[in-house]
Amino acid sequence: MNRKDNKAVIFDMDGVIIDTENIWKQAEEEVFSSLGVKVSEAYTKITQSMTTAEVTQFWYEKFPWQQTSLQEVEQRVVSRVVELIQSETCLIKGVKVFIERLKSENYKIGLATNSPYAIIPIVLEKLKITHLFDTISSAEFEKNGKPDPAIYITTAKKLGVKPKNCFVIEDSYSGMLAAKNAGMSVAAFTNGNRNVTFEIADCSINSFEEDKVTIIIQFLR
Repeated sequence: MNRKDNKAVIFDMDGVIIDTENIWKQAEEEVFSSLGVKVSEAYTKITQSMTTAEVTQFWYEKFPWQQTSLQEVEQRVVSRVVELIQSETCLIKGVKVFIERLKSENYKIGLATNSPYAIIPIVLEKLKITHLFDTISSAEFEKNGKPDPAIYITTAKKLGVKPKNCFVIEDSYSGMLAAKNAGMSVAAFTNGNRNVTFEIADCSINSFEEDKVTIIIQFLR
């Protein structure tokens, strides 16, 4: 019989446990526009899967600004995101109960995000789920963010679980690619958008209110 405490479920953050796509767009547009950057939808799609540092570097190379350091600009974006998370309704239905169900099955629970570390506790506290996570990881401390697998490899090590015994829930192709390259199974979380499909994923979860815990259990047998 397999011991479930040697198996783990790892969640991405943005777009999986909290709906922050529009929050990031707003914060980045406000901050970068104030520096003279002409923020376009086409470029914004390119930057969606980047870390905040990578996004800041991207816009600086397109529209270089003067006097303000990249680190300060990045911090402005992060601070604005935190403000918006605290004030906006950005919850994803059913995620807390879903994680609680996994915890009741004795799986270890991890979080692996491209977002800066400072944002993680803000999100977990807003959702009242801090106590449910065994470890949290930010790509801020990796040489490269997703789609590089480093953050997932790091998270598995912190959990004390082999990558093959980890199941990841992601909403982006770059995140899924990172998980697969780390040797993990992965579910595509669509948040009700059934037109979104990722062939790279092992399965899909449309809503956390649908009982898909049994699917995860099957992958981690």
